[in-house]
Amino acid sequence: MQLSKEQAELTTWDKLESSGITHGPERPVAASTEDPEAKQSRKLALMAGLSEGLPTLPAYVFELNSLLAANPVNLKRVGEVLRTDPSLTAQVLRLCNSAFMGFRERITKLEHAIILVGTERLRTMVLTCSLVQYAGHRVASEDVQSFWQHCFLTATLSERLARAVSYPQPEQAYLAGLLHDIGVLPLLVIASTETRNSESSVPYTWSESLELERERFGADHCEVGRWIGISWNFPAVLLEVMESHHNPQEATEDPHLVGIVATADQFCGRRGVTMGGLPPELSESGSNLDQAILRACLPQLQPAEAEKLAEMLETDFLHLIQLMEFGASGLFGGGIPKNPFREEEG
Repeated sequence: MQLSKEQAELTTWDKLESSGITHGPERPVAASTEDPEAKQSRKLALMAGLSEGLPTLPAYVFELNSLLAANPVNLKRVGEVLRTDPSLTAQVLRLCNSAFMGFRERITKLEHAIILVGTERLRTMVLTCSLVQYAGHRVASEDVQSFWQHCFLTATLSERLARAVSYPQPEQAYLAGLLHDIGVLPLLVIASTETRNSESSVPYTWSESLELERERFGADHCEVGRWIGISWNFPAVLLEVMESHHNPQEATEDPHLVGIVATADQFCGRRGVTMGGLPPELSESGSNLDQAILRACLPQLQPAEAEKLAEMLETDFLHLIQLMEFGASGLFGGGIPKNPFREEEG
């Protein structure tokens, strides 16, 4: 049977994806079966959400990110900055006094709470608190959980990789990794709203395809992420990560940073840590594929360096995945472990 050009392209992509290499040109899709009116309705809802419904990012985010990445952490200064946001302060104290933490005595002092929560979980809370509130009542908890598990793992591996390749701002790599997929949240909200309002009981299945996102919503999560970043006055390097992490070869502002995040993102994705994904078998290994990803995203690496970094990422990933509780147990509970690697760097 002779395949059409479109079918042949899709078959070629299946082979590429089965090899684990997902960077580069977008996967082609078959002719759209989306209802044009439904697509337009989703796009209008997306634009309305971006212009009216998104939370503002607190002005202290960048300072706290740097403070919490330092070794040792200046707890006094962290406490001073946190106190400028009563809602976040209340969340930190609430977490410390929750059943999850299991402390017998009630915690009332913020500095004590910071120590007990841990800098890694606090760092993640600071960056995601308002966003989770935005999505929390509109998106299924398991979707929010799997989204942030992917982002947290990408962030932690990005920072680890940044230190290994001597990138001068590893804390920025963490921030970029944590926020690289932020454009997915508004799309999740629209998809969840549509599912609730539809007579169909079949929810929208996330595809991790920019082309399919554009077909369904009129924009992909990279574009949406850039729009969000602009509204929050993010620096150009972070905007580029949000826009180009699926195509790191297109980066011009800071190709090194984009390549680091793209590597961590693909490393997690190849192991099933994606939207709606399940954790992989811990025995899974693919050193040659990981080296190929590293060389594609960070072309300056020598083969021996890529081999060493692939082994490091595999070890770190397996360590993290055993600490990570997959499921809808709550974003700031078991699903966000502390970073076990930062202490080693000190």
